[in-house]
Amino acid sequence: MAFLKTKERSKERFSLLLLDLEEYYFEQHTALQLGASSTKDRKVRGSFKVCSKSLIFDPEDFAEPILKIPLRECKKIEVVDQNENPFETKPPTISILCRQANYMKEDNVIAPYRIERGDKRFNFELEVWNKTEDVVQTLLQLHRASCLVKLGDQTAMIEANLQSRLARSSFDKHSFQSVSEGPHMECTAEMVLPLVSNPGHVCITDEGLYFQPLNGYPEQVIQIKLHEVLRIYKRRHGLRPLGLEVFCTENDSCSDIYLKFYNTADRDEVYYYIATFLENHLMEHTAESYMLQWQRGHLSNYQYLLHLNNLADRSCNDLSQYPILPWVLADYTSPHLDLTNSATFRDLTKPIGALNKERLERLLARYRGMPEPSFMYGSHYSSPGYVLFYLVRVAPEHMLSLQNGRYDHADRMFNSIHETWKNCLEGATDFKELIPEFYGDDPSFLENKFSIDLGRRQNGSSINEVNLPPWSSDANDFLQKHKIALESQYVSENLHEWIDLVFGYKQRGCEAVASHNVFHPLTYEGGIDCDSIDDPDQRIAMLTQILEFGQTPTQLFTVPHPQRITPRFHSMTQSSSTYSTLSDMSSACSSEDTSFEDLTEESRKLAWGNMEQLEVLSTHKIHKEAVTGIAVTRDGASIFATSQDSTIKMFSKELKEFQRSMSFSNMALSSCLMLPDDNTVACSSWDNNVYFYSIPYGRRQDTLMGHDDAVSQMCWYGDQLYTASWDSTVKVWLRDPDNQSRSKRCSLELLYEFEHESGVNAVALNAAGTLLVTGCKGGTVCIWDAGSYGLLQQVQCHSGTIHHISFSSDSRHVLSTGVDCCLKVIDVQTGTVMSSVRAEEEMRCFCWDGNTVLSGSQSGDLLLWDLLSNTLTKRIPAHSGAVTAMWMNEQCSSVITGGEDRQIIFWKIAT
Repeated sequence: MAFLKTKERSKERFSLLLLDLEEYYFEQHTALQLGASSTKDRKVRGSFKVCSKSLIFDPEDFAEPILKIPLRECKKIEVVDQNENPFETKPPTISILCRQANYMKEDNVIAPYRIERGDKRFNFELEVWNKTEDVVQTLLQLHRASCLVKLGDQTAMIEANLQSRLARSSFDKHSFQSVSEGPHMECTAEMVLPLVSNPGHVCITDEGLYFQPLNGYPEQVIQIKLHEVLRIYKRRHGLRPLGLEVFCTENDSCSDIYLKFYNTADRDEVYYYIATFLENHLMEHTAESYMLQWQRGHLSNYQYLLHLNNLADRSCNDLSQYPILPWVLADYTSPHLDLTNSATFRDLTKPIGALNKERLERLLARYRGMPEPSFMYGSHYSSPGYVLFYLVRVAPEHMLSLQNGRYDHADRMFNSIHETWKNCLEGATDFKELIPEFYGDDPSFLENKFSIDLGRRQNGSSINEVNLPPWSSDANDFLQKHKIALESQYVSENLHEWIDLVFGYKQRGCEAVASHNVFHPLTYEGGIDCDSIDDPDQRIAMLTQILEFGQTPTQLFTVPHPQRITPRFHSMTQSSSTYSTLSDMSSACSSEDTSFEDLTEESRKLAWGNMEQLEVLSTHKIHKEAVTGIAVTRDGASIFATSQDSTIKMFSKELKEFQRSMSFSNMALSSCLMLPDDNTVACSSWDNNVYFYSIPYGRRQDTLMGHDDAVSQMCWYGDQLYTASWDSTVKVWLRDPDNQSRSKRCSLELLYEFEHESGVNAVALNAAGTLLVTGCKGGTVCIWDAGSYGLLQQVQCHSGTIHHISFSSDSRHVLSTGVDCCLKVIDVQTGTVMSSVRAEEEMRCFCWDGNTVLSGSQSGDLLLWDLLSNTLTKRIPAHSGAVTAMWMNEQCSSVITGGEDRQIIFWKIAT
């Protein structure tokens, strides 16, 4: 929990939360308060703290309250010289006459502040006498700022004081952990914690990131060792790109430091220095890469949502952008929680405000009659007030800070899970979602372990622990069952709908209107440019309103989010006929499990897990030009390779030499394909034809003259041949096994023609033959229903020609490579580009298992990619020219590659 983690840094009673919002703590002096108690002559020793809007006296005796005097309430601040007797030297005192004094943490108890109004004088004696005059001058200057009428003038004067202090100081290099450390840069920034900011100096060296607070609180210096950094994020703070958050743990949602810089250039320099330092082991994830991991079950729903929150600028250190998680249950009254009943769950396709139909109709009626800018909901689903509503039992000081020293009315506090959910359904202005703590391991936010007096309700009952649903025995049991609900089958199958609302394409525009998901314009990123407001008062007021109201997350997805692949894939919410067709086709790919198939699948997984051990068996130069295609007989004895030299050659694996060569025309052959009879090789040609070569007879058996431009690639399923061509078509041919070329020039009959907007350079079928994917010269990927010939998805994927394309083994994803050096993974169901990896060179061909890709590069090397992390894991030297063809056996244990160097290379996985 962020609040508990930040408290660990300091054990003293004073806290920055005792300051006003947007107030700075500048300096402290050891002092005595004179006449502090009922005994007039008593002196209380403590810390005299000068802040930008107040002065605070923190007694060493915890029985005494902390005193806070707002500077705007001061009538007189002066130095009083006590030296009436010339033979006796007495220290000068700071005398303050004020109209209001606030008393906090009396007897060291966290409780609402005691505020006393009426003229009162306080006298302080500094331990270092000669600083008295300077301290008073500082207080008078800050007092003048606090008394300015215009808020903008106040802020400008305080900011000038702050910047002057920062300019007069610098980072103390004696704080370095090692004498050999070399500083890279130094700048000023603020360390951000929930509701507070602490200015100071940042220094980054070749070993660490340091922050030295201007006031020495909570420590003289805070160090982050660079080799311990695992994640860094640029942050939008106060609607401006000034934040940087550093994590030294992988799964903790709380960072080790959050810094707000005064200009973007300083932030970016620190970010890129750390990123460059860590480039060998720091993995920069995208929303798409996390999506791919989540969709395949490598991330839990909880982990995925935390990652999305991180990428969308949500931080535990910024309460206006605190991480958001959904309500997933709708049943908080039953004695038993039934996770097999869909009625137990909240409808994740709708925002909170749209779950109650009657309330929604009232909100829509107001929305339709509202002048621009119009909005459906007058409050947000996440704001500082809502976060502290949930966390008041572990963060009472934050609640008091936010609400000027008071708790909310007892009946409006977080008293009951059921009552809170009911109010979210029925309340006129309550649309809040949940926070990560509801799915964590620490139940303290539901308990009152500190015995905090939060008041009494109208019925006389005191506020203590949160009332839990009947189906939970205690707070730990509630969290455990709540976590199970978040990871349940229903939520896993429907969570993508909620992601569309909060992080995705339904967050804005017409989709947001259609989904009843429209909030106040000020909550959206880019909704207003505060820097463009000339009037400083208006600008500060606008910024304050935005920060207190809450902010919508950065939009991460602009197309529908794909559904998760779950063990039992039964879509409960899809109504689109297209989506239903895709789901049916995907499930049709799964054949009945047999022990043999299980064994084959295990061998494939083992092979791909050891793909880094790929080693060369033999190399053979058998062509005069680049190799364009490889086909292998079922027993692996004969290998056929086509080439731009217009020939197909047969190579004997046993004899390790080529035995036959055949030329069909004087133009290049573009690909080859072994037909299911294991006796025929189909060869596509730049002369617009497809030639069929008979292995038993060693001659051309048939010719298909079916296109108006070069045939680029082919695929086969059942008794149908699919031919792709640069004439912008893919044609489907039916082969008649009973009517061979003895009675006809060609035994193939045209069934259908798929039209495209540009030449088709790549084509592939899924394992079941139910889906066809094509890749065009214009960079477009098209996914077709191979049964009805209907277009299911059309995605502009690449900026130029697509070299190769293929389905994953489960038919849920398509991988494509192109001239733009990108590898892109597309979700078949939604057409979403889920992952995009930009390589340093073109990938001409590949094989993949859905997670790992073995690709042939333009330079001639084989590259091994991990799509879950979007990283290159191994580079294997192979050809002296581009790798242009690749074949892999069914067990994924043997690989054959062909290249522009006119060679074919046989590979095996070393054991």
